[in-house]
Amino acid sequence: MAIKSAPFLLYSDGNGNIFEDTSLYALGRSGWDAYPVPEESWIELPDGGNLYELPGRKGIGIDVKTGDLRLCEKGWAVAAFVPPAHTGLFLAAYETQEDAPTLPLFCYTAAGWLDDKFYVTAVRIEKDIRQECAGYDDNIIESGADNLLKAYPHNRLVKHLMENCCMTYNCPAARNFAMSRWECPVPASPACNANCVGCVSFQPEEETITSPQDRLAFKPRAEEIVEFTVPHLETAPFPIISFGQGCEGEPLLMWETIREAIIEIRKHTSKGSININTNGSKPAAVEALCQAGLNSIRVSMNSARKEIYTPYYLPNNYQFEDLIESLKVARKYGAWTSINYFVFPGMTDSEAEYEALRKLIIETDLCMIQWRNFNIDPDWYLGKINVTDAGECMGILQMMDLIREEFPQLKFGYFNPPMERMKGNYELDFARG
Repeated sequence: MAIKSAPFLLYSDGNGNIFEDTSLYALGRSGWDAYPVPEESWIELPDGGNLYELPGRKGIGIDVKTGDLRLCEKGWAVAAFVPPAHTGLFLAAYETQEDAPTLPLFCYTAAGWLDDKFYVTAVRIEKDIRQECAGYDDNIIESGADNLLKAYPHNRLVKHLMENCCMTYNCPAARNFAMSRWECPVPASPACNANCVGCVSFQPEEETITSPQDRLAFKPRAEEIVEFTVPHLETAPFPIISFGQGCEGEPLLMWETIREAIIEIRKHTSKGSININTNGSKPAAVEALCQAGLNSIRVSMNSARKEIYTPYYLPNNYQFEDLIESLKVARKYGAWTSINYFVFPGMTDSEAEYEALRKLIIETDLCMIQWRNFNIDPDWYLGKINVTDAGECMGILQMMDLIREEFPQLKFGYFNPPMERMKGNYELDFARG
């Protein structure tokens, strides 16, 4: 439901306390610029969302009395993390001071305060509840992790997933695995053939930010993969196993091992979906995996334009055209194809990006767009890819509406769908089943 008034700007005192400034209405940022936010773009901060202070940054708002844009001088700017299944529509609006530190790898959505509630600029893009905070039971997770470690005492992947991903980093996918449900993560590759600016598992020592988690440090064997994935596919509700996780490099570099594992898995069970989250850099490897029984592929990209993609991914020994070919190959074998589309207001919704995305959808016969929040410092990102002007923009919601209108068969979401949804019942509220 749309709000009746613009929320007030939020600021932090630098000591973990957040206040509203009732002399300023909150704005949103698109690209480099601050704008008033349409009322329909504000929603209450969803459960699982968080607020951050942005050190070295002053919030920009609209003066309640004069209607002029001005800085909030009371403290640091504030932004929101919007939880999975929600897509941010505007960035937080602020002015960065010269000595401001680079922000960590999180999303920075515009936020405000109205009628004793926090509001954010976002839309719920996915009905699936698989990563909602209310669905996690710490007692079940802890006992589930303990049971898995006891059941597979010599399996390095299970140890990595439970001790690191689940219990240390609170990875939502690993926690679901501990609860014996839905999508099970299967990291496979310690190496990568891209040098993504915002990589969450490896940052160069000279960089001003650190990665939020450690990367997988070994090459798993096919039998280690098969050992725990077959029982998951056999017994979990709406089961998926997914290669390509945030705690690894590029899984296609381990395609021979993954192919061996898929062949062996399918000897034991025909249930569930086998998915790979990938940069799509090796179409021949994708073909080999599809031949072995891969059901689903999700290719990550910050842009459907080569000139925006390349300076962010900094690819080694592959190019943007390989991603397109990988999506085509997967469709040739009847696999479900998604793009993991990093949404950056003021870039994603530019007219040039819209046209490039249309071309990609048509060329690849794409099944789904996962409208993902881009976890990166906005100023740092635009500087790294050398964008000073994104051109004319239409707004994220309008772009979504135009894509839906032109491609009614294309699905929108945030997560890899299970086999039941791929086969036709896409709107299935499966996570409550």
